[in-house]
Amino acid sequence: MSTDLPPRPFEGAITRYLHDTAPPEMRAAIAAAGKNDILAPDYPYPRELTRKQAETLLAPLQVELVKMMWALRENGQRLMILFEGRDAAGKGGAIETVRRNLNPRSAYIVALPKPTDREAGQWYFQRYVDWLPAAGEIALFDRSWYNRGVVEHVFGFCTPHQRRHFFAQLPDFEKMLVDEGITLVKLWLEVSRAEQLRRFLDRERDPLKQWKLSHIDVEGLARWDAYTAAIHETLSVSDTPEARWHVIRSDDKHRARIAAIQVVLGALDYAGKDADVIGAPDPAIAGGIGMMGL
Repeated sequence: MSTDLPPRPFEGAITRYLHDTAPPEMRAAIAAAGKNDILAPDYPYPRELTRKQAETLLAPLQVELVKMMWALRENGQRLMILFEGRDAAGKGGAIETVRRNLNPRSAYIVALPKPTDREAGQWYFQRYVDWLPAAGEIALFDRSWYNRGVVEHVFGFCTPHQRRHFFAQLPDFEKMLVDEGITLVKLWLEVSRAEQLRRFLDRERDPLKQWKLSHIDVEGLARWDAYTAAIHETLSVSDTPEARWHVIRSDDKHRARIAAIQVVLGALDYAGKDADVIGAPDPAIAGGIGMMGL
């Protein structure tokens, strides 16, 4: 029986970008860094937390999440968390960490595929409405309607008019969600360019992670500046009093997950809430859109 693996998707494309296109300083940083070294020179910590350190810090926060979930179900509250960010920013890992000990029937992940032809002909927000949380539920969105502001714009999947129309409707749409009683938490995970490339390289080399790569990831490597401009415009337009952004620098995925949970726990009041255990997100890596220089 053959043990050969089938051809890997986008085999070698990330490595070729590293050797042929990536800025020389980025290649040098990746080559010189140890496994847990932080690549971004302006990140406030030189090394990632170890897994053991992170689990020690996460354990009491996980208990608080379970308490919050229980109270939310008892009171019929609704919580909606948007996890947004560049590719490889750590959205999936943060979502799984939040949901780890929660009942999956009440805390569910929404990761919608490319719109069908019928969905493409609907009101843009319509297919997301179907996934809004009911009483006692938490909806964790792995990307959301913000695709239109960033990815669709960068790759030309929407027209400038469609994007302007999206921006015009967006504040009122989110205000309606909040007015309806949904607690809306918007998280933007921001990863540095060198760390993003390092994570893509890891995915390319690991057969268990290759499924995470897409042509958008590969082609997006050369569009960093276009992404940056689109992100800055989108965050500036959509950071409203009713629906503020929480920006978390995610080069250290463990610190980012801890900060994300702290933001979520801070969004709701619930019986037995222990503010001393929850603490506050590390201001060196978490804050408003000012973290993006906006």
